Amino acid sequence: VIANMSSARYFHTASLLKNGQVLIVGGWNGDKELNSSELYDSRSETWITVGSMNYARQIHSAVVLNNGKVLVSGGFTEYIEMNNAELYDPSTRTWTTTGSMISIRSGHTASILQNGNVVVSGGYYRNKELNTAELYNPSTETWTTTGNMTHKRCEHTASLLTNGQVLV
Repeated sequence: VIANMSSARYFHTASLLKNGQVLIVGGWNGDKELNSSELYDSRSETWITVGSMNYARQIHSAVVLNNGKVLVSGGFTEYIEMNNAELYDPSTRTWTTTGSMISIRSGHTASILQNGNVVVSGGYYRNKELNTAELYNPSTETWTTTGNMTHKRCEHTASLLTNGQVLV
């Protein structure tokens, strides 16, 4: 049996870091959105509370970048959807803000591409599903729009295929 996290939560993200630890970020505790984050170390079977995000959020996305940092984007807090994004640095266990997405969205996916960029797709804004997508460039910390999906999607999944395409 694994010990409990310090904060009960759902609608959070879990990201496997390059060092084997798992980063748990944000979510909802049944009363409010959380900005806290915790690391699970499978070797010691322990939880470590680490730095908090600048913004509490739930139903956001998280993806591990090639440089080992974790990009967290979008979601909502207090029923307000967001377009802001933050980076977690495992070496310092701290959060910094990065460029904001062009579109406000929650319930979206984020996928790391073979070139190291991140594609964010779908989600919803004001209870309307989105078919839009955008790219994050970790080198410049900027977002650009890219082609729209044929169909609107939210609360979906996405997988990077061996040919470099993303299956949504």
